[in-house]
Amino acid sequence: MNAVKRPDKRAERSRRTREKVIEAARELFVAQGYGVTSLQEVADRAGVAIQTIYFVFRNKRTLFKDVIDASIAGDVEPIATMDREWFRAACAAHTAADQLRAHVHGTGEILARVAPIMPLIAAAAATDPEIAAQWPDGPDPRYTVQHAAAEALAGKLDVHPGVGVERAADLLFGLLSPQLYLVFVHDRGWTPGAWEEWAYATLRTQLCTDPAAGGQASP
Repeated sequence: MNAVKRPDKRAERSRRTREKVIEAARELFVAQGYGVTSLQEVADRAGVAIQTIYFVFRNKRTLFKDVIDASIAGDVEPIATMDREWFRAACAAHTAADQLRAHVHGTGEILARVAPIMPLIAAAAATDPEIAAQWPDGPDPRYTVQHAAAEALAGKLDVHPGVGVERAADLLFGLLSPQLYLVFVHDRGWTPGAWEEWAYATLRTQLCTDPAAGGQASP
């Protein structure tokens, strides 16, 4: 008789604590800025001892990176975007149009979480020059993701024959940028749904042979 694998209660508690601390830190960083937020304030809001934060995250700089990473992922699981189920399912779509629809939707969910904290990242880097060192040098991770999506598009029958992988990656990188998302959703007051329909319709026109479907939504 096979033994039943029991849940690891300690690991689950650790995950929940990590989630609480990251959420508390995100709220405080957004509300009052990275520089003036203390780890004691984070601990108080999360309902944990400050020693717990030092044990799990070591310092505020590392905690800040985890806040950004969790905002991108939507959770605290160490799974890269290209290994996420939504991204793989989008790339596996039968047509380029279907891939774009799923890819824009998945990216939109990320942007809704990340775009509001973009100014925070710049301000934190100005306050603490070592913030940038938390991310390794090399290609922009966001471009790496969009390039992988463009490579998947290249194999679809309805992709526009005049658009290569590099051009498709550039279009995805530019049109699905947090900066452009902020312009439409935050500055101009579009709903996320209206932005999603516009982004999909625009990319479909540029990248697919049959752009007729999927009209632009009004903000």
